[in-house]
Amino acid sequence: METKRFETEVIHKGYHALQHHGSLSPPIFQTSTFVFDTAETGASRFAGEQEGYIYSRLSNPTVAMLEERIASMENGEKGLAFGSGMAAVSAILIGLTKTGDHVLCSEGVYGCTFGLLQLMEEKFHITHDFHPMHNEESIRAAITDHTTVIYIESPINPTMKLVDLEMVAGVAKEYGIPVVVDNTFSSPYLQRPLDLGCDVVIHSATKYLCGHGDVIGGLAVGSKELMSHLAMTTQKDIGGVMSPFDAWLLLRGIKTLPVRMDRHCENAKKLADLIKEHPAVEKVLFPGDTDFPQYELANKQMRNAGGLISFEIKGDKAAAQKFMNSLKLTKIAVSLGDAETLIQHPATMTHAVVPEENRMKMGITDQLLRLSVGLEAWEDIWSDLQQALNQV
Repeated sequence: METKRFETEVIHKGYHALQHHGSLSPPIFQTSTFVFDTAETGASRFAGEQEGYIYSRLSNPTVAMLEERIASMENGEKGLAFGSGMAAVSAILIGLTKTGDHVLCSEGVYGCTFGLLQLMEEKFHITHDFHPMHNEESIRAAITDHTTVIYIESPINPTMKLVDLEMVAGVAKEYGIPVVVDNTFSSPYLQRPLDLGCDVVIHSATKYLCGHGDVIGGLAVGSKELMSHLAMTTQKDIGGVMSPFDAWLLLRGIKTLPVRMDRHCENAKKLADLIKEHPAVEKVLFPGDTDFPQYELANKQMRNAGGLISFEIKGDKAAAQKFMNSLKLTKIAVSLGDAETLIQHPATMTHAVVPEENRMKMGITDQLLRLSVGLEAWEDIWSDLQQALNQV
């Protein structure tokens, strides 16, 4: 069947109902191992001479459906599913580096990614540097003889800063360095880094891809050669794989991704404009705001601005916490992309592991809050935010 539009592929890609007794919903192959018809079959599969399932840590039919679907969504050759977003990040970074190598990172990263990079430096002497990646010349200057990976978040968690992915990919190709992009904040519906020349895209599938706050999972997409190598090394041997049931839940959640993302984006744009005008707010960080420093870049590489808004409360940490504690509808929680509107305080929550000096360089102040706009009526979300802001 010819390739269909994104909204169609997220519902149909990788599953053929008539091959599964006509079941409209994909079956869950809830099994740890698979039976061979002969000893020779088992030997052939372990030798890689015959296709087929062996053991669910290596591959599983339900998980394989999800991997095919995410590869299609990101316009990549092969997808891999992991037990968490950080399992995906660690498998990719460890798989692409060795002792003595260097990782060049965007100006900020998720707190646990920061912790992983610190661990890799302490235990394996794999160094890293954070860089704003404003232009080609500065990137070239930051690349060393030992740089083997460029790792990017865009938008960056939680400051919403963007990186020009096409520009970075162009420089990286001059040096033969793979570019890895954490695309969690955008989802494939809003941004496709592989189309912009990057090499690997990663998602915390827990977030927008799931959409319902009931799965922990990670996904990665890249070339068939690289992903197959990682599947048989860091994924298989470290073992951070996804369960069949979680893969099934993600297949279900992904079907509604486009309609959910449209609503998240619509709500976020309305709320960002209102939050910006409130006297208790110092500033708003939202790619869809015309005053956002990288507004034009957002329009260039993103389909829409997304459902996340970061903003600074006037005052100090106590003022930020008072605001959060005054909320009634909005939930204090550290995830994003759920149907419910969620808010968190990065300095003491998602990025608490980051030393204060590094945190401030990233732009994560004690007054900064990150709002994941949900699917509720925007008027109800604003009513809640407004009454809490009025108390600051």
